[in-house]
Parts: sequence; structure tokens; C-alpha cells
Amino acid sequence: MNFSLLFVHFTWVTVAFAILFPNAANAATPPKAQNSSSSVQVPDRLNPNPNPLQFPTKPEEVRIQGTVPISLAQALELAKRNNRDLQVAILQLERSRSALRESQAALFPTLGINSGVTNSGNGFNNNSSQASTSFNGSAELNYNLYNSGNREASIRAAEEQLRIDELNVESQALIIRLNATTQYYDLQQADEQVRINQSAVTNAQASLRDTQARERAGVGTRFDVLQAQVNLANAQQQLTNAISQQQIARRQLATLLSLSQSAEISASDPVQLAGLWPQTVEQSIVQAFQNRPELQQFLGQRNIEEQRRRQALSQLGPQVSLAGNYNLLDRYDDGVSITDGYSVGLAGNLTLFDGGAARARAAQSRANIGIAETQFANQRDLIRFDVERYYAQLQSNLNNVQTSSVALNQAREALNLARLRFQAGVGTQTEVIDAENDLTRAEGNRITAILDYNRALANLQKSVTSRASR
Repeated sequence: MNFSLLFVHFTWVTVAFAILFPNAANAATPPKAQNSSSSVQVPDRLNPNPNPLQFPTKPEEVRIQGTVPISLAQALELAKRNNRDLQVAILQLERSRSALRESQAALFPTLGINSGVTNSGNGFNNNSSQASTSFNGSAELNYNLYNSGNREASIRAAEEQLRIDELNVESQALIIRLNATTQYYDLQQADEQVRINQSAVTNAQASLRDTQARERAGVGTRFDVLQAQVNLANAQQQLTNAISQQQIARRQLATLLSLSQSAEISASDPVQLAGLWPQTVEQSIVQAFQNRPELQQFLGQRNIEEQRRRQALSQLGPQVSLAGNYNLLDRYDDGVSITDGYSVGLAGNLTLFDGGAARARAAQSRANIGIAETQFANQRDLIRFDVERYYAQLQSNLNNVQTSSVALNQAREALNLARLRFQAGVGTQTEVIDAENDLTRAEGNRITAILDYNRALANLQKSVTSRASR
């Protein structure tokens, strides 16, 4: 068979392939993820070394070089760029795209070329010299015409896995956004605790000065001075602990954002309510059911197991393949031109008995389908609980914000009155200390109420995956 016949044969296979699989060309190109751009600017000094295998060996390489204030928007942008867990999820998505392309390769025939040059002759001890050199080459084409749906099931399973990994990237992005948001609020709370305790130290120092002045004037007692000194020491100790917690909160957020080894950050946003939730709890639950990627992932896993079940059963069906071969042979210096040959054939196979292995694999996939359906139902109930829990926390914390704001104003007024009473000689130092402690506690309660509200709002946004959380 010459090359023209081989070309005609290959063209026939191509036409038949196009008739059997008209969408193969489109299927061979999987959809690509869209890159989102952000207008949020972050300082370059915060970005980590692009080499993930960087291993600092000198103290100066990990020494903190200044503190950079960042906003919540900048923290979220850094988390999106640098977080390692999100990068792993994106790499897993790329791996699934390659796996889909691998499974789609079965839609096309395989073509291979073999060639070789051989020199042969008599043994070394034989005086006659009759060596000859020959060249042979062959081209072989193979294509599975029919495999009882195994190929289509494999491609659909790979497509479902790609969809699951796309949803996993979305889920990881939501989790990382929530973690970055809540840890930013933790940093804000740590900063405010430092400020509140610094104010408490200032108030305690003022009370000590007043007490010492009254003692020198002969209208105060040594006991009042000792009380004021103990109160100041307690306030200083609480300030030291608050500074330690502030440093821990900064490093924790820096770790989540995968910042540079020498970078340190602080929160620049003021503590205030992050916004209001406009929907009822029923509307939030329905929206969560529609948006949460976990539910779609369980459905995708169910579909994968269904395709695996079909793959297992396809092993019991007929298998038909097409094979074509064209070869050349030329023996040098024999006075004969190149000889060629060809072969074309169809091969069929049908498994009559496999000991029940294929049906056992199909039964395993059916069990996995049931598991995926049960996990879907369980996740649906957990999603509803999350929405109801954070919605309740949101409402209670909003009430706490209002109550703590009133209590803070009252504590400030009570401290002023206690000092005036003490300076006028009609109050005691204990009343002043109690008023100072009440003010410190009221300030802390207000900050906690606001940040607890913001945390509940962030968790509710993640549970519903609203536009505000994306």
C-alpha cells in the first residue's frame, strides 16, 4: 500500500470520527479561569519573596524593619495574592484541567512511526563475507471505535472533577477572606485593648498623684496612697499583657497573609460597624442554599461516581478498535527497490465472565453515590444552622453595641463625679478606683460588642456567600 492509500484511509477515519463526536474539538479546550484585577494598592515591601523555598539563615533576614499600617481592604488583597492554601487550590485546579485534557485525548486516534537500520552477516570465524544492511520503517494508526461508553464516562468524570476544583478555589477564597477579616478584627481589638489599658494607666497615675497630694496636705491617708499604687501596678500589668496580645495578633495576621519575613503590620481602619444585613433570616437561608459551593461540590462528586459506575459496567460491553499499519523495507546493494506493505483490521472483544469484578466496582460507585447524597443533606442542614446562628449573633451584638455605648457615657460621667467627690473630701479613693475600673470595662465592652458584630456579619456573609463577601 502506498502513501496515497494511507492518506485516504486516515481521511476516512477522520470523517468517521467527526460524525461520531461532533463536539470533540470544542471539548478539547477546557474553559480557563478568569483573572480578576483589583484597584487596591498595597506596599511592595509587604510582598513575600517569590521563591517559596526561601530559607532564611541569618537573624537580619527575619528582623522586623518597621510597622506598616494597612486597611481591611489591603489585608484582603494581600490574602488573595499570597495565601498558600489558596495557591494550592489553584494548582489543584490546573492539575484537573490537565487531567481533563488527558481524558479527552482518547477521542482522537494515536499515530506512531517506527524505523530501524540493521546490519547482518556471517559469524566472525567464517571466512566468507556476506554482510548486508537494511532499513525498515512502519507507521501505525490505532483508534478505539467503540468501548461501550467508557471513554465518554471518563471525560464526563474529569469535567465534574474540574468543576469541583473550581468550586474548591471559590470555597478556599471565601474561607481565607473570612479568616483574614476576623483576624483583622482581632488585631483591631488588640490595638484597642492597648489603648484602653494605656488610658487606664494614665487615669491610675492621675489618681495616685491626687492621693499623694492629699496625703502631703494632711487630708489623706497612707492607706489611700497604697490603694492607688496597687491600682496603678495592676493597670500597668494589664497594659503589658495587652501589648503582648497585640504583637501576637500582628504576627498571626502576617502569617495568614504570607507577608515578607521582615514585615510588620498594624490596623489602620477605625473600629466601627461594618454595615447592616438587609435580608431576613429566611431569605438568607434560601440564598445560602443557592450560593454555597459545598453543596455543588457534593453534587459534582455524586456525578463523578455515576460516571465511574458506567465505566465499570462498560468493561462488560463490546470493545471495537481499528488498527492500520504501513511498512517499508529496503535492503541495500541487493538490486531490488524498496518494498512496502500494509495491513488494516478491526478487532473486537467481549468479556463473557470476569468473576464479578466489574459489577463489584459498579456497586462501590453506587455506595459512593449514596454517601455523596447523604453528605449533601448533612451539609444543607449545617448551612442552615450557620445562617441562623450568625444571624442571631448579629442581632444580639447590635443590641449590645447600643447598650455598651450608653454604659460608656455613664461610666465617664461616674468617674468625673467620683473624682470631684474625692477632691471635695466627700468621696473615697475606693470609689475613684472602682469608677476607673468601670470605665475601662465599659470601653472594652463597647469595642468587643462592635467587633463581635463585625465578626458575626463576616461569618453571615461567608455562610450566604453574598456579593459583599466576594
